[in-house]
Formats: sequence, structure tokens, C-alpha cells
Amino acid sequence: MQINKKIIFGITIVFVLALSRVLPHPPNFTPILGMAFFAGAVFDKKIYSYCIPILAMLISDLYLGFHAGMPIIYFAICVCILIGTFFHSKLNLTTSFLGISAGVVSFYLISNFAVWYGSGMYAFDLNGLITCYIIALPFLQNTFLSSIFYGMAACVLYLMADKHLKFSAKQA
Repeated sequence: MQINKKIIFGITIVFVLALSRVLPHPPNFTPILGMAFFAGAVFDKKIYSYCIPILAMLISDLYLGFHAGMPIIYFAICVCILIGTFFHSKLNLTTSFLGISAGVVSFYLISNFAVWYGSGMYAFDLNGLITCYIIALPFLQNTFLSSIFYGMAACVLYLMADKHLKFSAKQA
């Protein structure tokens, strides 16, 4: 059954990426945003697009530990998944790169807005917000590089498997 091949292959990639969070890595060099875009782009049933990555995150967070910022992080991940859904029928290397990049930028804007708003570390004005975004720029580099690396790897593996396993357009 091809339906099972596509679903199982997509779920496997998502869980491998999510579980790789527990491996030693440089700061902000994780597969999460690439995984989120990938899930949005490959699953036809949007319930899978959202539930599978969020479940994978919860499983890895059981090991890593829970924290107060989880709701905003999970929300930003859902935005990355949503971006992936816009590229669902147009998945290729170019759209993957563009979509993952858009996901990284949205995550950066959302998560650092939350830091500015809730941390008390910055003045509660436009200058404080800009300062927060500027101070977060060094973290953006690793987030971008890891998201492109992991997300593109997932998309390439998926596209190669699709070519050889002949996933049909509307199965998962």
C-alpha cells in the first residue's frame, strides 16, 4: 500500500530529525525548523502536518526538559509548518530553500518578540525591541544553517524516495 509508504517514510524522517535534538550540537543548530517545514510540505492531511512534529517535539522535550517558553516556541514551529503547507504541491529544491528560509525568519521574529515582551531584559519600546533583535542575530546564523541543512536533507531524501517508491500526489 503506497499510502503506508508515504506516511511511514514522512513520520520516520520527522521523528529522526526531532530525536536528533538530544545529540550534542552547537547552540541553535537543531533540525526543528527544517522538520516543521518538511512536515507541512509533505503530508496531505494537515492533521499529520501539525500533530506529528508537535508529538515529536514533546517526546524530545520529555528528555530535554520543559520550560516556560514552550508555548511560544511551539506556536512558532506551527507557523513554520503552515509555511510548509503553502509549498505542498510545489516541493522541489528551490521551494524548499525558500520555505525553510521563511520559516527561520518567522521563528526569529516570533521568538525574539516574545523574549522582548516577556523577559524584562529590554526597554519596553521600539528601541528595546530592535536591541533584542540585534542581540539575537548571532543565534540566527546557526538556526539558519541547521534548518537549511536538516530541512533540505529531509526534502532531498523524500523527493528521491518519492521518485523510486512512486508516492501518489494525495496519499498522506
